[in-house]
Amino acid sequence: MSPTPKPAPATKIRASKPVAVATSKPAQPAGRALPTTGKALPTTGQAARAAVKGERPLSLRFVQSATTWTQLPETTREVAFVGRSNVGKSSLINAVAGRKALALVSKTPGRTRVINLFAFDRSSTPPAHDPASGPAAPTAGVIDLPGYGYATVSAKEQKSWRQMIEGYLLERPSLDVVLVLVDGEIGPTKLDQQMLAWLRDNEVDHRVIATKADKVKATKRDARRRELAKGCYLDTDDVLWVSAAGGAGIDDLRRQLRLLLDPR
Repeated sequence: MSPTPKPAPATKIRASKPVAVATSKPAQPAGRALPTTGKALPTTGQAARAAVKGERPLSLRFVQSATTWTQLPETTREVAFVGRSNVGKSSLINAVAGRKALALVSKTPGRTRVINLFAFDRSSTPPAHDPASGPAAPTAGVIDLPGYGYATVSAKEQKSWRQMIEGYLLERPSLDVVLVLVDGEIGPTKLDQQMLAWLRDNEVDHRVIATKADKVKATKRDARRRELAKGCYLDTDDVLWVSAAGGAGIDDLRRQLRLLLDPR
């Protein structure tokens, strides 16, 4: 069951607690979750057609990397992917875009060390641009944030990443919703629960996606779905399960991203 929607805050800039700090209290119920196939979806326009024909890949193009949100071009709205290192953020972005190397994927956790902006284009053909003026400015975008919880980097670098993520999540005016990725194979870690609690405490709208659905054995799927949802303080049907490798749930995620980025 999803909590009652919060009123819009007066400003995006507000005092905050550090991201993923140790706490003796359990995480509280998190924000709204992406609906699964079994829940009602809008049935007008392109969403209705997609429900019948299958959702086409999102047209995404890489725009820029930055070490702070102020270095990024302005957009009208953004959806940010955040999660523990090695949860599969880059692989999932590639999957929804139907591309193999749009977002760089590494076998070494912690390789995403900057904020990456990918522009969303309504048309399947990216807009043309004048070489003299550079690529067309994005109107909406997908953000790939650095993963948290990667222990082999220095304490100084971890602090820098935390400040980078906090600054974006609290101050980016065009941020619409955060998709918190949780590893479906192992379930929510303490850091995942702390991130969910931090987002709720700071009134940042967020939803939960369980990745690596293909890694969970068929005999354990029902139990794992219940355990993961409970660990995130959500109902089982409120977590969207996806597999970048196998394709499970990708059409649902594409549909929801398109509605979030282009709510016409």
